Amino acid sequence: MERLTIATRPIAGQKPGTSGLRKKTRVFMEPHYLENFVQCVWTAIDGVAGKTLVLGGDGRYFNDRAAQVILRMAAAGGAARVIVGQGALLSTPAASNLIRVRGANGGLIMSASHNPGGIEEDFGIKYNIANGGPAPAEVTDKIFAATEVIQSYDIVETTDVDLQSLGEQRIGETIVEIVDPVAEYAALMEKLFDFGALRAMFAGGFTMRFDAMHAVTGPYAKAILEETLGAPAGTVVNAAPLPDFGGGHPDPNPIWAKPLMDLMMGPDAPDFGAASDGDGDRNMVVGRGLYVTPSDSLAVLAANAHLAPGYAGGLAGVARSMPTSGALDRVAEARGLACHETPTGWKFFGNLLDAGMATLCGEESAGTGSDHVREKDGLWAVLLWLSVLSARGESVQDILTKHWAEFGRNYYSRHDYEGVDAEAAEALMQSLRDRLTDLPGQTFAGLTVTAADEFAYDDPVDGSRAEAQGIRVWFEGGARIVFRLSGTGTVGATLRVYMENLELDPAAQSGDAQEALATVISAADAVAGIKDHTGREAPDVVT
Repeated sequence: MERLTIATRPIAGQKPGTSGLRKKTRVFMEPHYLENFVQCVWTAIDGVAGKTLVLGGDGRYFNDRAAQVILRMAAAGGAARVIVGQGALLSTPAASNLIRVRGANGGLIMSASHNPGGIEEDFGIKYNIANGGPAPAEVTDKIFAATEVIQSYDIVETTDVDLQSLGEQRIGETIVEIVDPVAEYAALMEKLFDFGALRAMFAGGFTMRFDAMHAVTGPYAKAILEETLGAPAGTVVNAAPLPDFGGGHPDPNPIWAKPLMDLMMGPDAPDFGAASDGDGDRNMVVGRGLYVTPSDSLAVLAANAHLAPGYAGGLAGVARSMPTSGALDRVAEARGLACHETPTGWKFFGNLLDAGMATLCGEESAGTGSDHVREKDGLWAVLLWLSVLSARGESVQDILTKHWAEFGRNYYSRHDYEGVDAEAAEALMQSLRDRLTDLPGQTFAGLTVTAADEFAYDDPVDGSRAEAQGIRVWFEGGARIVFRLSGTGTVGATLRVYMENLELDPAAQSGDAQEALATVISAADAVAGIKDHTGREAPDVVT
């Protein structure tokens, strides 16, 4: 084994986004690209000498090779121990849990989340800190600063680690511990939920379909749902993680999980349907004939979390990302809970969770979680839904109908315009900024604007401020539109437009969200000039 110092130079574009660094896989495979970024992570955290790290990913293309590089660089940096999921696999929530239970200093997660995988598709890597959560801005800023001045990186030259064999190996003085990626996570789920009650529900004939989308959650869902809870074999489909996710797009929404949607909307639908994404931190929930929006799912879980043993004592508070609908706010108000509104990005929930100011958090982008880890957690959300169904003995449809009657229904939809020219997208946003003070009082598609602003967040725990987090426009009658550029894509810009409207009358709460929001959708284009700026006649994805 030989320790090498390799000369390099800064590579443009290595600024981490809300979920680390994401680029095309071939970009990560270019000489020095991965190594530069990893070395800059080490620099930002004052080195890895004597530290314990966690390493794993979602199994996408280049996952295994990247793991070997990271291990050799950790050894070159003097890391004491690196805990690796078998096969270099770890779901993002499982990695967060492993960092916490093993007292690690942090960890690297290799994933581009819900983005497609393969040599022509996407790869990503992010650093999580000692609480198990994504690195805050102060750390990602240090990483980026280091990428602009890096001159060399350290790596050892040695044979590959056997990533399939459980137990300890060594690279010099660094212990590489290969662990079962599911075990610690499954043990945590059993502490939070009444597995006996869930076994009894399945034994009584309850049926479900879980689509793992050939992503990392497959082994977790098979182990917990089928092997532990007794769901029939075949309940979990597309369970084997594949480097290209079977050629699919591992994003759990009605567009990319269409086979599940077709089943759930058909005559032979099971009682419950669910899906998770590439790295296991997102979820989709479907009842017979009913898609549950992530915003509604979050609100229902907040209203019913006490039905699961892990939350029987109640919630300390709740939190949602700003673009998420106000459905959670209405539950919080009714239950006397503090409700925090944060920017998009799970890292903003970390301080609230650590400070005991929130127990349950969620985003409209299919992410829901609690203080059990410091990431959103797809399978956890499914198990909490199963717990609610078990305790209430009602269908998903019945639960939603009663929830809307009690709290009101926030009709909600997100329209994504993907791969938009970045300059055109920024010009649209700047045009809105320039007109914020003039919008109130103007009418668009028959809706009159009452207020407009650009969201900024002051963290109540550490006092930090995040600005330019999305533009909000409110209308008479309670409708709201949010415009935001996403940082999760790898090509061009993604313009996300979020629209909602509140309906309090139970007699008027049925129907399709797109139809109910037709006027709001028209107003969105009229306010922002989406067609004029982007040339797009319609969004690429509607959820």
